[in-house]
Amino acid sequence: MSVFTHLVAELGRLLEPVLAQSATAAAIVLFTVLVRLALHPLSRAAFRGATPAAGCLPILLQLPVFFVMYQAFSSAEVGGKANELLGHRLFAAPLGARWTEALGEGGPFGAQGLVFLGLFGAIAVVAAWSAVRGRRTAASVAAAAAAAAADPKKPAGRVAPKGGAKAGTKAGAGGGVMAEVSAEQQEVMRKLGGVLPLLSFGTLITAAVVPLAAGLYLLTTTAWSVVERAWLQYRKDRAERLTGGGERSSL
Repeated sequence: MSVFTHLVAELGRLLEPVLAQSATAAAIVLFTVLVRLALHPLSRAAFRGATPAAGCLPILLQLPVFFVMYQAFSSAEVGGKANELLGHRLFAAPLGARWTEALGEGGPFGAQGLVFLGLFGAIAVVAAWSAVRGRRTAASVAAAAAAAAADPKKPAGRVAPKGGAKAGTKAGAGGGVMAEVSAEQQEVMRKLGGVLPLLSFGTLITAAVVPLAAGLYLLTTTAWSVVERAWLQYRKDRAERLTGGGERSSL
């Protein structure tokens, strides 16, 4: 953890001439961006799965980083020395403060409370955008599964086999299995599409009980995830348009 605190402190010092007392908060945002850039190849690979659950691996890999962030702004000492990060602020709110502590320092509309309200508002906007995109993705996948089930001899993205009645019989048998799988997939996508987007708002609850610094991390990484998936989807759609709707695209 001492390595992390040293890195964030050094980034804060670099930004201090421009951002003054909020330099460490900006350093946390910058640190989060660097983490997400390192995980971008995994995010691209996960996106090719084309399901609402794509991207779980990058999220899991971020958990240790989040826990270190939480500990760094919850511990009074780091490596036997006073934790210098606890003295830094985002505007009027200490980066180690929690929402409950801000309520005791002037209420929700006090100087510290307004900082937290701004954080919660930004997280809510990102969560709403993520929920809308998640529902659209789930609906798109469910529609593709339904199309495959409706045409069992020619699943979506595949060409019907040639070679006469024998080949046609095999295609029909295989198509039946494909239709069954597609129906099951459609039901799973429908359920996931109704639940997964709502999980985006769970970030609000987490941000209300963790230090402000950890809330900043959550906001930055969540916003990155939504923008990243939107960009990857745009590139995929653009590649498919250029190739006439082919299966393969360059991401």
